[in-house]
Amino acid sequence: MKNLVIAAMMALTSTAWAQTTVKVEDAWVRGTVAQQQATGAFMRLTASQNARLVEASSPVAGVTEVHEMAMDNDVMRMRQVQGLPLAAGQTVELKPGGFHVMLMDLKQTLQAGQNVPITLVFEDANQNRFTQQIQAPVRALGAGHGHGGHGHGHGQGHGNHRH
Repeated sequence: MKNLVIAAMMALTSTAWAQTTVKVEDAWVRGTVAQQQATGAFMRLTASQNARLVEASSPVAGVTEVHEMAMDNDVMRMRQVQGLPLAAGQTVELKPGGFHVMLMDLKQTLQAGQNVPITLVFEDANQNRFTQQIQAPVRALGAGHGHGGHGHGHGQGHGNHRH
């Protein structure tokens, strides 16, 4: 009986401490020209458990939102989404023409060679929020969008910061 209680406590403890992590790969930001007020950040996200990307922020932008490009009556429109679902183990690509992080009210021109700090806010299945800091390199306007050789988002879930 004692061993059963210990085993049950260990199972409960390991479940309680299981933390959702999100792997961020190939993060990048599209470069801007003078007077341009907005741009997009793109990346691939893979969550260890079901989660959602619910917010983002960056010191280079006054407003940062998660957006989706979608067809609406044969017109491509962009709209904010309240949460981007990330199914456990499934990679979700944020890319031009699809889901992306929109950086608006830019405080500076973003040029190739710079890195843009972005804080991603995720929510796990229990609605616990956690953040992840990444550095996304800026790609020149019109540069190729391939994944080879470009900078990766850094970090694998830095803490379980609640908001």
